[in-house]
Amino acid sequence: MKVQISNGMLMALIINMLYAKSIGMTQGIMAREVKGDIWISTFFSTFQGLLLITLIVIVMRRIPEGDLIDQFHRILGKFPGKLVAISVFIFFVGAYGSIMATFVYHLKDYFLPEAPTILFVLAAFLIGIYAIHFGIEVVARMALIGVFSIIALNILLMLGSLSNFDIRELQPVFQSGFKETVWASRHHNTDYAMAAMMVCMILPLVKDKQTWIKSSTAGVFYGGMIIVMWPILETGVLTADVAAQYIVSCMQMARSAEIGLFIHRYEMIMIAFFALSILTQIIMAFLCSSIAVQKLLGLKDYRPVIIPVGLILSGSCYWLVKDHHRAMHFIEGPWVYLSIGTVGGLVGVLWLAGLVFRKKWKTNYEVKQ
Repeated sequence: MKVQISNGMLMALIINMLYAKSIGMTQGIMAREVKGDIWISTFFSTFQGLLLITLIVIVMRRIPEGDLIDQFHRILGKFPGKLVAISVFIFFVGAYGSIMATFVYHLKDYFLPEAPTILFVLAAFLIGIYAIHFGIEVVARMALIGVFSIIALNILLMLGSLSNFDIRELQPVFQSGFKETVWASRHHNTDYAMAAMMVCMILPLVKDKQTWIKSSTAGVFYGGMIIVMWPILETGVLTADVAAQYIVSCMQMARSAEIGLFIHRYEMIMIAFFALSILTQIIMAFLCSSIAVQKLLGLKDYRPVIIPVGLILSGSCYWLVKDHHRAMHFIEGPWVYLSIGTVGGLVGVLWLAGLVFRKKWKTNYEVKQ
């Protein structure tokens, strides 16, 4: 595969793939479970994300020219490779549903309550198919700008919130119990699962294989540190009980921030800086889904399947986000086990298969080289 993006672009894609849903919906979900310990759960999930991404890179470096599907195909054969392609596609259908719930509920619930849901789904569809038609390089450059937007948003929110921050709200730590706090991190692990599966699909497109681990783990670490500011501020400013009452708790956090005497609609600033991150998630879900279908059908390029894949993703997410209760039930329940189970299962099987069939894949790889 041709080298198309730098290691810095990979870091930017990982940070953007983590950010939008993590601050948008995940923190509120965890607050309903562990109250003020959500920031501790976020630290736990970041550590787990680092372990997962490190294992993925170690496994992928065996055959660096192949993505997750290609590696299964070379190690276990054609049929297992097809099954993995189907699994990856189903994963991103679910991921797109959770991403679109974040996208739609941010805009519809806070800015355009009278707008039909189909309007937001159609907008995401058009943006997604247009962006991936030009390839991952364009998306990666947009993600670099998205990182600067994320940092600017965090700085502005911190400046606007510190005056109302009460550190006593963070105490006592582990008030819900150590096990419960660690268990609640599974919700944030779904966001790391999305980033991890994306890395599994695009890592062969990244140059300088020797620094894959460094850039991937740096992306996860910096993404986690950027995200953890939100649960700390939400707990110290809103209180955990208030954050738990909102589907999109970050918007209420933005409404509570104040800078000077003239900036009152702070959430308008937030959505402007937030946009690139959520659009990156939408576009990468489209891209990875299209690549999975391309590999399933044995095509040379993913572009012929962009529109059919986009229609499937859009149809499924419309059905999901149309009903708030249905969307939240999926994100808090089935999606947790589907996302973590798929990523953990596929990476674990690939790692074990590589050990068992070591001579086979090494011989095939050396012949192709």
